[in-house]
Amino acid sequence: MSLGDEHDATTGGYGGSGQTRTRLPEPSGDPYGGAHRPGRRTSSRSLVTVVGVVVLLIAAIAFANRGNDGTPSDTTTANKPKAAATAPTGTKPVQSYAAGIPTGFAHDQQGVQSAAANYAAALGSDGMFNTARRHEIVQTIADPNAVNQLQSGFDADYSADFLQKIGLSADGVAPAGSTFVNRTMPAGTKITAYSSNTATVEVWCNGLFGLAGESSTNPVTSGWFTVTMKLSWNGDWKVLQTSQKTGPTPVTGDNPVSGADEIGRAVQEFGGFTYAR
Repeated sequence: MSLGDEHDATTGGYGGSGQTRTRLPEPSGDPYGGAHRPGRRTSSRSLVTVVGVVVLLIAAIAFANRGNDGTPSDTTTANKPKAAATAPTGTKPVQSYAAGIPTGFAHDQQGVQSAAANYAAALGSDGMFNTARRHEIVQTIADPNAVNQLQSGFDADYSADFLQKIGLSADGVAPAGSTFVNRTMPAGTKITAYSSNTATVEVWCNGLFGLAGESSTNPVTSGWFTVTMKLSWNGDWKVLQTSQKTGPTPVTGDNPVSGADEIGRAVQEFGGFTYAR
């Protein structure tokens, strides 16, 4: 049914749920103490060394330019590194929005992945905890034939009892002195089925969920989950079905935990992103 049917308020998610070149110092074992060096004295051995370096440089330059002077190069494309599956492409993100959500995605595999990532972020936002905003989100991203089913499913998930259980009012508002956090951050996408009319996309996400506040009994925690979306093409990619499962989850780092005030400020000061391949 809807993605919200599989929410987990404790993990975050839906339904509550180059190298650096270093210049080293001069050797300390300088026999001249670093104060005075031999002026222009050059031995025959040094001269040979200098000539050898020049010859090597000329050879290197000639080799580097060999492929640019019209002479065929023996380097084949098979030896060149290929872009990773998650590497961004040259297509720019969409320029249009509806209800604050990106729209107008390309009718191709890149476009449907971008749509799924942006829709995952919207469905995993704090706006889903307010009835009016939730309906606006669903009606914006859902296929017309699936709006009612998706909306009724999410409405059931975000019930008044559920909101009260996590410490929010019936309108999804946090108590005074607290900041509610529910944010989904896609880490990557994968197409599992594709045609010109429908596609199924998995979106690997990291999520934040909880109440930031000194008196909060539901502190902000992070979790990893995968959202699966089935989308249809109807002038734009729209959602037909959604579901969610836990993981893949990486090993937790050893970063020190931030205080409630710092987390609250971060949520208010750092905005989200528009996602595109």
